[in-house]
Amino acid sequence: MNMAVAKTRSQGLNLDIRNPVAAEVECATPLYYTEQGACYCEDARDLLKQVRSESVSLVVTSPPYPLVFKKEYGNVDAKEYVDWLTGFVPEIRRVLKPDGSFVLNVGGVWTKGAPIRSLYHYELALRISKQLPLAQEFFWYNSAKMPAPAEWVNVRRIRVKDAVEFIWWFGKGENPKADNRRVLHDYSPDMRRLVARGIRETIRPSGHNITKKFALDRGGSIPSNLIQAGNTDATSDYFKECKAKGLKPHPARFPKALPEFFIKFTTDTRDIVLDPFAGSNTTGWVAQLLKRRWIAIELDPDYAAASSVRFPATAVYH
Repeated sequence: MNMAVAKTRSQGLNLDIRNPVAAEVECATPLYYTEQGACYCEDARDLLKQVRSESVSLVVTSPPYPLVFKKEYGNVDAKEYVDWLTGFVPEIRRVLKPDGSFVLNVGGVWTKGAPIRSLYHYELALRISKQLPLAQEFFWYNSAKMPAPAEWVNVRRIRVKDAVEFIWWFGKGENPKADNRRVLHDYSPDMRRLVARGIRETIRPSGHNITKKFALDRGGSIPSNLIQAGNTDATSDYFKECKAKGLKPHPARFPKALPEFFIKFTTDTRDIVLDPFAGSNTTGWVAQLLKRRWIAIELDPDYAAASSVRFPATAVYH
């Protein structure tokens, strides 16, 4: 892409003719953009107000978790977290299309000094569901997660490794756009054999009526609400490019599989996907691979700048 890009300003709108989401975001200038999306180094509380109403099909994000011990990427104290995060919901609801979705990944929290779990993520879901109906809960199983907290898991051995995180899927209405045929899994060997030989109709002791339809080839198996994905990408292109350019990589990255599943499941080509806590901008990168338009918002200038290495051939900088 030519770095000399023609830009036009009119009535306070960002009308860069090469920026595919410029018409959806008033006044703000992106840090960089591609042929399908734009990354803004802004406070999401401010930038969301500039996004056109009912223009976004999916908001998918993983905000800084409310950890007991502070991280360098700015996590909020657990006691304040629910109020802080629900403060974004009115604007998220406004920018969503009537059939749009809000997908939120949050991690579990232990009480400081005690082997007791916080219930903040349930309180958060209840608070958000008053504005956006909960379509379904998902669970992210991260087999590579470190055993923690060390005091209870490794030293005293009175708890086990916490390897599952919550993903809340909210709709703007009761029937958000979704199609599970876009996220089918490959059939197991047993199911492939069943499709090949057919099935005998019967009624199981559970009362389920097993008909020949159970053996039809429908292209794959319907996935469950458990998503298994590791989060170990220390040798990824993102890390290599950050190191080569002397940029600071984000320490807590969103695994590709999470936004990929929900982008495929709830959006169509050219729909807009937005991440208000973009971090390393995995969401925008995956959206671009899937031919969706995207808007990424990241407050930290170092992380926002480093995220551009995901788009080495197409990123244009302001």
